[in-house]
Amino acid sequence: MTAPRRHVQVAIVGAGPAGLVLANVLHRAGVSVEVRERAGRAEVEQQARAGLIEHRVVEYLREHGLADRLLAEGGRHEWCEFVCLGERIRIPYGALSGGAGHWVYPQQFLVRDLIASFEQSGGVVRFDCPVLEVDTSGPRPLVRCPDDVLEAEHVVGCDGPRSTVAQAFPADADGAVERRYPYDWLTVLAEVDRPVDGIRYALHEAGFAGMMPRTPRLARFYLQVPPEADLADWTESRIREQLSLRLQLQAGDPELGAVTEVGMLRLRGRVREHVRAGRLLLAGDAAHVLTPSGAKGLNLAVADVADLADSLLRCHRDGEGEGALTGAATRPPGPRRSSPTGCWTCCTCRRETRRSPPSACGCAGNGSPTCPLRAPRARSSPVPTAAPADSTPRRYPWPSPPRPWCCLGAGATGNTLIGRSPAGRSS
Repeated sequence: MTAPRRHVQVAIVGAGPAGLVLANVLHRAGVSVEVRERAGRAEVEQQARAGLIEHRVVEYLREHGLADRLLAEGGRHEWCEFVCLGERIRIPYGALSGGAGHWVYPQQFLVRDLIASFEQSGGVVRFDCPVLEVDTSGPRPLVRCPDDVLEAEHVVGCDGPRSTVAQAFPADADGAVERRYPYDWLTVLAEVDRPVDGIRYALHEAGFAGMMPRTPRLARFYLQVPPEADLADWTESRIREQLSLRLQLQAGDPELGAVTEVGMLRLRGRVREHVRAGRLLLAGDAAHVLTPSGAKGLNLAVADVADLADSLLRCHRDGEGEGALTGAATRPPGPRRSSPTGCWTCCTCRRETRRSPPSACGCAGNGSPTCPLRAPRARSSPVPTAAPADSTPRRYPWPSPPRPWCCLGAGATGNTLIGRSPAGRSS
């Protein structure tokens, strides 16, 4: 039996932050749009991932009426802390940047809010509906699912590093810059007896460690480990010992309770050179995968669709046609600006060992003045300036990242998380 076919102006594949923000903005502006998601609703709404949201993203969501619950329940953070050689150094980046702080609000909560907002306004998200193929043989692309077909003016892939939409790109538009980092991160989600007041980065002989706020009773922790380290070698007692050692946890710091999730993050990065092929477009992890060190995944995803929504509205609502999408053909500057920032953070917050040669970060090489591993004074790094008065949350025009351009990390499948629950269940 032939699957029924319906026409929409924009078909979105993937119900993550990028796809849902784009769907809400377009739908509220009168553009017909539907979302297809391969996972079930419960999985999408419960999967714990990012938790730090930039002020520009929050302002964009606020402008579009999508931030009510975030603003009511999220926490604002404006400083971070470095622990190095026994000294704690606090960086008040909010004050130094004119008030540009972060909001702490778990990604799964934001996804839940975006789904509810879209459905309440009449939008359609179909869960448990994998896209089998994006057919570009006709005048308009066809999104083929098991029991229906969407004929769309444009198809936007927000479906992650293994994007089905990206697989429909022609070979000459499939180029990317990619890299595998010379170390991995062990990830831990644990209960804490009090809120984590601010992000802590620890530089220790044993390797980097990080402590990040999530909810008042949950925190995310990271430990640097050798590349391809075996998760089975990291028992809960060893994890607790290393977190206490590297983070220099003291009286007054949050105390770890039950460990609810443990995983191994294979650090990779990938930035596609082209994010448009005819009527197909990509955003979020389908277009670029960076390490979590700069907290850029969710934030760049929303930056992508903020620009893309503007172009699609000019195309469909304002009558400008395909010319409105001309600038969407190549990778916008956001990921390229953010990649060095993530590398600077990664390289500065890891201890160089004999296993990792001096040039492993990918910069100019041994002794290069632009390599963060060779920076003689980490605290002398320039502080971002405040946003110009005429900046808008849609364009994300500032600040320029610190050099060097060495961070493009990689792997065709993006950062791979291998995980377990305390009982050993795969996650």
